[in-house]
Amino acid sequence: MTLNTVALELVPPNSDDGRERALEDARKVVQFSAEYGLEGRLRHVMIPGMIAEDDDRPVPMKPKLDVLDFWSIISPELPGFRGLCTQVTAFSDEAALRGRLEELCDAGMEGVVFVGVPRTMNDGEGSGVAPTDALSIYRDLVRNRGVILIPTREGEHGRFKFKCDQGATYGMTQLLYSDAIVGFLAEFADNTEHRPEVLLSFGFVPKVEGRVGLINWLIQDPGNAAVAEEQEFVKRLAASEPADKRRLMVDLYKRVVDGVAGLGFPLSIHFEATYGVSGPAFQTFAEMLDYWSPRQD
Repeated sequence: MTLNTVALELVPPNSDDGRERALEDARKVVQFSAEYGLEGRLRHVMIPGMIAEDDDRPVPMKPKLDVLDFWSIISPELPGFRGLCTQVTAFSDEAALRGRLEELCDAGMEGVVFVGVPRTMNDGEGSGVAPTDALSIYRDLVRNRGVILIPTREGEHGRFKFKCDQGATYGMTQLLYSDAIVGFLAEFADNTEHRPEVLLSFGFVPKVEGRVGLINWLIQDPGNAAVAEEQEFVKRLAASEPADKRRLMVDLYKRVVDGVAGLGFPLSIHFEATYGVSGPAFQTFAEMLDYWSPRQD
């Protein structure tokens, strides 16, 4: 069973802002969906389970609302939307993680991406369940079991194949600022029988990115020339006028969709407005979906 969806990422607000900020975000989604023709086209909210990361994060990480608390606040404001989320596994033992996943599924989360340790730690560190183990352990509990897919990361083909062997049903890409995913999936299709669903992730880049650099930080991979090119594209987007920015993002979207459409992978779309829900972001997302949407598949 595939998700076959367009998902909008909404990050839980800081705990200090709480309920009011959550409601504000949900109401903006409704408002901008109506203004830009996205009513009924966005079908899921993707809520990341946030954990503290590197100290050099451009926007300091403060305590966030829990995924379940955030979802309980916004879901009544977003009729017709269903839930997806990420869940860090590496700091929970098997029983505790099972309990958490049962709560998420009971709350209506239709897909869970299993996430490991932050970049400050090595794979395998953490006292809990590794994401690759969670894929098989909770196979009967979580129907749609997701993993993060970073097409520019060294060794990602083998890593993604192993995750599929373990029971991953979909991969959610890191934010895409190049068409590297096309070559990645073409090679993956040539070398494996796995055809998991792929959520192609696209993020709006507002002008403030040029000053703050959060997206640049999120996609960083020091020494990786492919990522350096993506970071340059992000800088170009941040400095572009709105119409040029939309054109550049829609052109990228077309190249990616056209490039992967015939490879045999079920496709969904994941949109992210990293600095918050905005009219320009929704206008850009709408133009992308005018070109192709999973509902037309």
